Amino acid sequence: MVYKWTDPVKGELMRPFEVVPPVFINFPKSVIVFNDLSAQTINILIKSGSTSVIKGTLKLDLPKGWNSEPKTISFELNGINAEQTLPFKVTPGKEDFDGMIKAIAEIGDKQYSNSLKQIHYDHIPIQTLLPTANMRALHMNIKKEGSVVGYIKGAGDEIPTSLRNLGYEVWEMKNEEVTASNLKRVDAVVLGIRALNANERIQFIMPVLLDYVKGGGTLVVQYNTNSDLEIESNKFSPYPITLSRDRVTQENSEVRILKPNHPALNYPNKITSADFEGWVQERGLYFPSAWSDSYEALLSMNDQGEPARNGSLLVGKYGEGHYVYTGLAFFRELPGGVPGAYKLFANLVSLKKVTTVQNEKVKVKK
Repeated sequence: MVYKWTDPVKGELMRPFEVVPPVFINFPKSVIVFNDLSAQTINILIKSGSTSVIKGTLKLDLPKGWNSEPKTISFELNGINAEQTLPFKVTPGKEDFDGMIKAIAEIGDKQYSNSLKQIHYDHIPIQTLLPTANMRALHMNIKKEGSVVGYIKGAGDEIPTSLRNLGYEVWEMKNEEVTASNLKRVDAVVLGIRALNANERIQFIMPVLLDYVKGGGTLVVQYNTNSDLEIESNKFSPYPITLSRDRVTQENSEVRILKPNHPALNYPNKITSADFEGWVQERGLYFPSAWSDSYEALLSMNDQGEPARNGSLLVGKYGEGHYVYTGLAFFRELPGGVPGAYKLFANLVSLKKVTTVQNEKVKVKK
């Protein structure tokens, strides 16, 4: 069976006839991170798929030892597409946890737990997906330094949401906001994926960012392609880096730690090989193939049958600060809720603290 209708612009259109639940439940994000025992509010959207008035209650299926306030929330949806946002204040248990929180709607004597996702493009029929209404929850002691991180958009990723998961305030900076005075207010700056390819103003922004690093800041540059750069290849970093198409696509490939004593792998979280377990889709992409000796390559990895790729994470001291270039697939791992990726990223944006501690030690010796 198909449903057919006429669009005034596109003409006659058709889509499959679909049987769906009376309600859909959607979490606001895919992952929530609890760094301590503090409660967090989860706002859950419940939407009607029925033309009738629907009354029921919504509850959360939580891990053992976790609690929500309230336990259940009543809802009433008056007609198709009617929706409500229902807030639950969730407190984690004392033990570390990596798993799912599920939402369940009870209507009469029946339970429903489906979210709604639609794939809608002109060249294919509309696809309606009804995955389980759940959200990945992590409870672990991820340490961080600093409180405010600046983020400059590239081609688009969910890094700002992930940083907020860690407890950072994220300033999503517009191009005109990247000034020396504004950068004094942030503890680190992160460039979104392919910012050197997608941001037409990056050639004017980068000198300001490099001065920020030289003065003691931390800049984390995520992967870029080696073609279609909006900046000359010798001007996006303080020391030479040659971008390439090197990548590691096997998500479980061995990760060898080259500099186990480097601050980025030790402070404020200790990083070991175990933190590279459970990565999703790939290790990383578009790694640099050559770089100045002023950088330290921290990791080595490779796909089966290929040579070692050592350019996935480069850290260089520049002036009083740190410049980080990484092709690791943080843009996949953080939304995927990978604990080790969160720990490592927290270390990278915390590098300013390392400089501060080192400077204080020098003052004491003097």
